[in-house]
Amino acid sequence: MTSVIDQQGTAPKAVNRTASPLAILAVALSSLTLPLAVTGPAVALTDMAVDLRAGIAETQWVQNAYGVTFAACLLAAGALADRHGRRRVMISGLWLFAAMSALCAVAQNMILVDIARALQGIGAAGVLTSGAAVLAASFTGAARAKAFGVLGASFGCGLALGPLTAGMLVNLGSWRLVFLLNVAIALFVLLFLARHLPESRDPDATSVDWAGLATFSGSLALLTLVFVEGPVNGWTSTGTLSAAAGSVLLLLAFVVVELRQARPVFDLSLLAKPSFIVVMCQPFTVTFGFVVLLVYLPPYFQGVSGHSALASGALLLPLTLPVLSLPLVAGRLAARIPLRVMLAASSSLIAAGSLWLTTLQPGGSLAELIGPLALFGIGVGSAFGVMDNAAVGSVPVERAGMASGMFNTMRITGETIAIAGAAALLSSLTLNDLRDRAPVLDDPTLLAGDAVQGRLAQSLDAVPEDQREVAMQATSAALTSAMHVTLILLAVLAIVGAISTFAFMRDHDLSKD
Repeated sequence: MTSVIDQQGTAPKAVNRTASPLAILAVALSSLTLPLAVTGPAVALTDMAVDLRAGIAETQWVQNAYGVTFAACLLAAGALADRHGRRRVMISGLWLFAAMSALCAVAQNMILVDIARALQGIGAAGVLTSGAAVLAASFTGAARAKAFGVLGASFGCGLALGPLTAGMLVNLGSWRLVFLLNVAIALFVLLFLARHLPESRDPDATSVDWAGLATFSGSLALLTLVFVEGPVNGWTSTGTLSAAAGSVLLLLAFVVVELRQARPVFDLSLLAKPSFIVVMCQPFTVTFGFVVLLVYLPPYFQGVSGHSALASGALLLPLTLPVLSLPLVAGRLAARIPLRVMLAASSSLIAAGSLWLTTLQPGGSLAELIGPLALFGIGVGSAFGVMDNAAVGSVPVERAGMASGMFNTMRITGETIAIAGAAALLSSLTLNDLRDRAPVLDDPTLLAGDAVQGRLAQSLDAVPEDQREVAMQATSAALTSAMHVTLILLAVLAIVGAISTFAFMRDHDLSKD
C-alpha cells in the first residue's frame, strides 16, 4: 500500500486517493513547461545562433544537451521519488528547471546556454517522473483516467502552442522571452499551487539502488551521445565507437547489478510481461515521428518556403491542435474502450498521416497540408491521453515512480534519438541528392546541413551569384525528397507499432487502481 505523508513530512497516514483538483493543475502546468522547452527553442534556434554568433555544433547542442540529461536522469528521478517523496522530488526539479531557464534567458554565449540546458534537463526529469507518480498515487479508476487525460492535454498544449508562442515571442522582442515564459509558469506553480500537492512514497523503498542508477544513467547517456555525435564525427570514429562500447558495457553491468539487488531500481522480471514491453515502446511509435515533424518542419518552412518564425509556427496548427484537444477525450474513452484498441488505432492514424504528408512540396499551400497534419495530430493526441495511465497501470501502484521513470525514459530517449537521427538522415539524403541535381556546385555539404537547420538563405550567400538560383531549386527539391523518405520510414515504424500493440497488449495486465 502506498503511504501518503503530510506536507511537513511526518508520520505516514492512510492513502488519500482523492487529492485536490489543484494538485492536478499543479502537475499539469509543471508538465506544460517540458514540451515548451523542446518546441520553443526549435523555432527560436535560428535567431539564437545569429544573436550569439554560434556555430552549427554549439547550436545543435541547445536541443541535444537538454535531451541527453533529461533521458539519462528519468529513471533515477523515479527511484528517488519513490524513496524520498514524489512531491519533494517534483518541487526540487521544478526549482532547478526554472533557475536554468532563467540562466538561458540571460546567457551571452551559446556555451552557457548549452550548460544551462543540460542542467535544465535534470530538473525536467524530476518534474516529469514525479508528477505522473503523484497522480497515480492520488487517484483511482475513472478519476485517475481523467487526471492522466489532463496530464496528456498539458503535454499536448505545450507541443501545440510551443511553436506558435515561440514565433510570437521572437517577433515581439527576443528569443530570450521563450525561456522567460517557462520561468513564469514554473514560479506560478511553486508559489501558488505546490502546497496542494500530496506527498507520497513507496513504504518498502528502504534504500536507493545507486549502483543501478549509475550504470543505467551512464549507459543511456553514452547511447544518446552516439546518436548525437555519430552524424557529426562519423559512425566509425574513435569517439563514437568508444561511446557505443561504453554504453553496452554499462548496460551489462546494470543487468548484473539489478539481478543481485533485493530492491532493484528496475524490476527486470517485468520484461517477461508482453504488455509492459508494448507500453514501454509506445513512445517510439507515437512520439518519434511527432517530434521529428515539430523540430524539422519549421526549418523547412522557413528555409525552403521563406516563411517567418511566426508563420512557421502557425503552419503547424493542424498538427498540434488535435494534440491539445484530444487527450481529455481519450482519457474518458479509456473507461469504455480497451487501451490496446485505442493505442493501435492511434498508431494507424499516425502511419496514414505520415504517408499522406509525402505530398509535401516546396511552396505548397496550407490547404494541402491540413488533412495529413490533422490526421497525424489526431493519432498522437489520442495516444497522449492514455499512454501515461497505461504505463503506471502496468505495475503495482507502489512502484509507480519506477514505471513512470522507465516509460518517460523511453519517451525522452526516443525523442533525443529521433532529433539526432533525423538530422543525420535528412542531411545525408539531401547531400547525396543535391550532388546529383547540381553537380556544378563544388562542395554542397554545408549547403545541405544548413538547409536542414533552416539556414538555406544564409548559406546561399556563400554560393557564386551565377549558381544561386540553381542551388536554391536543387537544395529545395533535395530536402523535400529527403523529407518524403523520412516520412515513409516513420509510417513503417507506426505500422509495426500498431500491429505489435494489438497483438501483444492485454488490458487485464493493466491496473486502474
